[in-house]
Amino acid sequence: MRCLLLIFLFAALIQTEMPQAQTPPASPIANVSGRKTTSLNGAWHIIVDPLESGLNAKYFRNRKPKDKSDLVEYDFEASETLNVPGDWNTQKEKLLFYEGPVWYEKTFSYAKREHTRVFVYFGAVNYRSRIYLNGEALGEHEGGFTPFDFEVTKLLRDGENFIVVEASNQRRNDAVPGLNTDWWNYGGITRDVLLIETPETFIHDYWVQLAKGSHDQIDGWVQVDGDRRPQQRVSVEISEAGIKTSAVTDADGRAAFHLPAKLQLWSPKNPKLYDVLISSGGDAFHDSIGFRTIETRGSQILLNGEPIFLRGISLHEEAPIRGGRAYSADDAQTLLGWAKELGCNFVRLAHYPHNENEIRLADRMGLLVWSEIPVYWDIAWDSPATLANAQLQLKDMIARDHNRASVILWSLSNETPVKPDRLTFLRTLAEDARRLDSTRLITSAMNSAEDDGPDRHIFRDPLGEFLDVLGLNEYYGWYVGRPEDADRQIWTSVYDKPLIISEFGGGAAYGRHGDAATRWTEEYQANLFVHQLNTVSKIPHLAGLSPWVLMDFRSPRRPLPGIQDYYNRKGLFSNAGQRKQAFFVLQKFYRDRQAHEPPLP
Repeated sequence: MRCLLLIFLFAALIQTEMPQAQTPPASPIANVSGRKTTSLNGAWHIIVDPLESGLNAKYFRNRKPKDKSDLVEYDFEASETLNVPGDWNTQKEKLLFYEGPVWYEKTFSYAKREHTRVFVYFGAVNYRSRIYLNGEALGEHEGGFTPFDFEVTKLLRDGENFIVVEASNQRRNDAVPGLNTDWWNYGGITRDVLLIETPETFIHDYWVQLAKGSHDQIDGWVQVDGDRRPQQRVSVEISEAGIKTSAVTDADGRAAFHLPAKLQLWSPKNPKLYDVLISSGGDAFHDSIGFRTIETRGSQILLNGEPIFLRGISLHEEAPIRGGRAYSADDAQTLLGWAKELGCNFVRLAHYPHNENEIRLADRMGLLVWSEIPVYWDIAWDSPATLANAQLQLKDMIARDHNRASVILWSLSNETPVKPDRLTFLRTLAEDARRLDSTRLITSAMNSAEDDGPDRHIFRDPLGEFLDVLGLNEYYGWYVGRPEDADRQIWTSVYDKPLIISEFGGGAAYGRHGDAATRWTEEYQANLFVHQLNTVSKIPHLAGLSPWVLMDFRSPRRPLPGIQDYYNRKGLFSNAGQRKQAFFVLQKFYRDRQAHEPPLP
């Protein structure tokens, strides 16, 4: 009994000594690239912690021995390093398959300034993270692809500071995504880490977009944060368009505005961006914003009021050539440059929110974007915590990119099973997305068309009722039948809504050749694309395509030696950047289609 009492007392002592973490604020600070920032990127010391002993050992204290007899069983300064941003899997061969916690530490100097607030910002940490500054808990975050920040104004020291992050990519059944995926579970601090400086009262977020359905009216709002947020005058100026307006914030720090505007509309052929100056008190910054409308009419998608066919490709956030998680502006330039070379006006960024470099570049290049949260395959549909997690990831995806003209589709999920709990879960997300952003279209990638006779398939997934645009993944010629079997397939839908064939494709190892009936050859993949493109072009509701996939990507589900070697080989490019024969098949199809399309205004 005495032994048990001692155990309880020891556990209670540990609990009281453990810093109490907080949840992140309502949404991360908007337009980080337009703010005054200090980068914390670079080499961070790490400790791999497969048993998660670092919590009880208090790695977050970054303690040094007080004397030669003091026992401390870790030392960040003597430990190896990883580059941030970056994943640990491709930086350390021994961590290629590792799933679990890794502790990161970085020491940095900071000179404090009066009347300045400071936030530490993470572009993404996969998957779950605990953040500490100078031994004190800042908070926790769950979700591997959305940004978050914490205020550190009071904890920062004038001079030397240290930040510690526990990052864990351990998969869980109740997480988003769940246990099963078909992409590599890259762990670590995978995007930028920054210190953001703001005035004491500052602009936290804003919305500057065309009013829904209007080509000549701007609706917007500015959200101010700080003790003096009520009765703050905020201004929005677009000097090139002769626009300047101001408003006063309410008790919650929000100021709304509505004004006429004569603007060049953003489109793939004319990706016009305006310099927008937003200011309030001592806070002011610029953003580059495009203005366009997106809506549906029957089975058509309308961009700026005119029908558009989405010539697309799906892609993962996989770094070309070097491998690993993509994060840089150069990575984005290569991937989206390949999409443009292919003849695309559209990219499906699967299966999670991609880094902001890709979204910003899509704005400048004129590529329309499908952006998705990782509700993938089968997850814990009946778990309130799982739903709350998905809702937070959706909210943060929309918050980061709601001023980006390129983003036209918010996607809720990919290839989820048809059952009641799933429908309730995704219907809730659809309602959230419309409440957060009524100007964009809602979609999901589904794979549940029903047989309606020999070689006939009808799409009637009940989720379609709650979507604006339907996504359908189908794999005739790869998982079902042979490539030529696709020619006989007839696809219809019970919904009078636009349909995007959001995936089709097949695998080929670059440089592997044979006849068109031999799997894994470039000839087989190219032949599959020929037959698929012939078939899907006949779908009456077809509004676009995003075949699978731009580039080969790592996947632990793909072990076939000598061919896959833990890569999904459905890419039109190899992971080394080599074009397969199917690339040229799709490129010709898109060029021919583009040549016969009426020009957009």
